[in-house]
Amino acid sequence: MAWLYVLFAAIVEVFWVIGLRYSDTFLEWAGTAIAIIFSFYFIIKACEKLPAGTVYAVFTGSGAAAIVLIDFLVFDAHFSALKAVFIGLIIAGVVGIKMTTDVSGEEEHGGTNG
Repeated sequence: MAWLYVLFAAIVEVFWVIGLRYSDTFLEWAGTAIAIIFSFYFIIKACEKLPAGTVYAVFTGSGAAAIVLIDFLVFDAHFSALKAVFIGLIIAGVVGIKMTTDVSGEEEHGGTNG
C-alpha cells in the first residue's frame, strides 16, 4: 500500500504543478492548494512504511517525468531525443529504487500498534 501512496502523490503532483502555472481564478488556486495538501498527505502516509529519501526520490522523479511528458503532449512544449533519453533515465532510476527498497513497518516494529 505504501507504493500506492507514492503513486497517488506523484499523480496529484502533476495537477498541482500545472495549477501553479495556469491558475487564474480563486477557485483554480483553491483546487491547486487542495491538490498540494493531498499530495503531501500521500507522501506522509508512504513515509510511514518506506524510507523518506526513497519516497522523495520516487515522488519527485516520477512526477517530473510525467510533467515533462504532459507539457509535450498537452501544452506543445519543445521535445527532443535527448530529453527522451533523460526522462528514460529518470524512469529507470525510479524503477531501480522501487526494486531495491524493502517495505518496512509492521514486520520490523513487531506487528503491534502499542
